[in-house]
Amino acid sequence: MRLFGRPRELPAAHAAYAALVAQARSPVFFARHGVPDTLDGRFEMIALHAFLVLHRLRALPEAQRFGQALYDVMFADMDRALREMGTGDLSVGKQVKLMATALAGRIAAYQAGLAGEADLAEALRRNLYGTVAEPAQQDLDILAAYVRRQAAALAARPVEEVAAGILNFAPLPLDSAAAPPEV
Repeated sequence: MRLFGRPRELPAAHAAYAALVAQARSPVFFARHGVPDTLDGRFEMIALHAFLVLHRLRALPEAQRFGQALYDVMFADMDRALREMGTGDLSVGKQVKLMATALAGRIAAYQAGLAGEADLAEALRRNLYGTVAEPAQQDLDILAAYVRRQAAALAARPVEEVAAGILNFAPLPLDSAAAPPEV
């Protein structure tokens, strides 16, 4: 980071955030797989995709500054969105802090799921669907396979590309949890 300036990673972080939000807002998650099309459901999909990008960057010290810039961009956008929805100035900070805590929990749960230390489908059930919907097991299986495909697709990309804000996501989940095409 430069003194009295913007981090040089900021433009790339904005590009990466825009790409992950576009992917997270894909109607297939809501229309075909039952993720609630609510404020919470949309936050959960953004958190899931942010996790995937941060997961790719986690072990690489040279990418940590980019990861922090992406995190900062994400929560600046959450702050802005809350204000646009009419959340009072005194409540915005508390809400953003709750969202940041929620993201940390999601990261831990999804990380454990990808590592095989916990059930990824169960983590998706708890977080994406919450208490508003009871997803079909097939949808959970499809989304768990999707998360694994995305993690593999991002892992196959050079970290410099990801840290430049260039995200190439694997195809969206459709109607089956069939084996993914080669990445």
